Amino acid sequence: MSRLPHIVSVLLLLLLRRPLLPVSCLHVAADAPLTATVHRQDGGAAWRSFQQLLDARRGSHVTGLAELKRYLARFGYMPGSPEHEPPNDAFDAHMEAAVRRYQSTLSLPVTGQLDSATLDRIMAPRCGVGDNAHDVATSTSSSSVSAPVVSRFTFFNGEPRWTQPDPLVLTFAISPTATVDYLPDETVRAVFRRAFARWARVIPVGFVETDDYDAAAIRVGFYAGSHGDGIPFDGPLGVLGHAFSPKNGRLHLDAAERWAVDMDTETARSAVDLESVATHEIGHVLGLGHSSSPKAVMYPSLSPREKKAELTVDDIEGVQWLYGSNPGFSLSSLYQQDSSMATTGRSSWLAATSSASLVCAVLVILVTRL
Repeated sequence: MSRLPHIVSVLLLLLLRRPLLPVSCLHVAADAPLTATVHRQDGGAAWRSFQQLLDARRGSHVTGLAELKRYLARFGYMPGSPEHEPPNDAFDAHMEAAVRRYQSTLSLPVTGQLDSATLDRIMAPRCGVGDNAHDVATSTSSSSVSAPVVSRFTFFNGEPRWTQPDPLVLTFAISPTATVDYLPDETVRAVFRRAFARWARVIPVGFVETDDYDAAAIRVGFYAGSHGDGIPFDGPLGVLGHAFSPKNGRLHLDAAERWAVDMDTETARSAVDLESVATHEIGHVLGLGHSSSPKAVMYPSLSPREKKAELTVDDIEGVQWLYGSNPGFSLSSLYQQDSSMATTGRSSWLAATSSASLVCAVLVILVTRL
């Protein structure tokens, strides 16, 4: 028994020598969502009150369900109530169906109740464009329109897109007046240049910055509250931004957010990555709807401090459906990269899990022999 402390120390040292591999005796997924009861306690008030609805299900009557019904109606999951019949706080069959549609569309477990994963997604900051008022691609790799959409891109109804004689070049401009004072104009412009370049890399469309804001095809600005387009913003950590389908060209961001361009130097817990939202909203400007693939740039929600600006296969397939492929870009290389990363990631996870389980088992045995 005198050797026990030494053995335990050696085992712990072996663990510490593998800092990049997650080790836990309780196997919790690294990307598991925060529980609804602790999410977004860092400031913004939008939708945070929904946390009291945790575990509500058909037959429940909880204060706040009426407001959640308005949320679900706003983003396309249930019809709005007539003026003479305002939403109530009853969790009825229509509410359950709407929750199931929401869960299916956003690739969540379809339970029909407000579990922590569902409420966490509902309370997360998101794009202001609705989720369900879109056409679904009918290629061999997509679902039919009548079936639940899983991990696939969508379009605005009618599949609108920009068209003009070859080559297709769109001008864009950042508003000289609708800005946020803590980000230099040149920093914001650089972010949007990078975001437009991501899309230009995969489709035969060019984007050229111009100083003539009124004449630009795509016009970007930061606005607070009601700003003249009939879709007011709602403050921090609610709707982050919205954009209109082709050929409208308007792209608006909520000036009330704490926008960040470098999370390594940004300290605010409620900060939102500007480049991720810019890349997402440009997708709408080009004609893409929301994707139900959680990894896609065009997925509707983005957590504070999360960075998701790199286009996935799903994003690229969607925009290429509308505009074709850039001759200089090969989608097959991205398929191979994704496949390789998935294989490597699974091998690393299995190795980490095996090591962690072995160490945990040994520790338990040793402790029980004390």
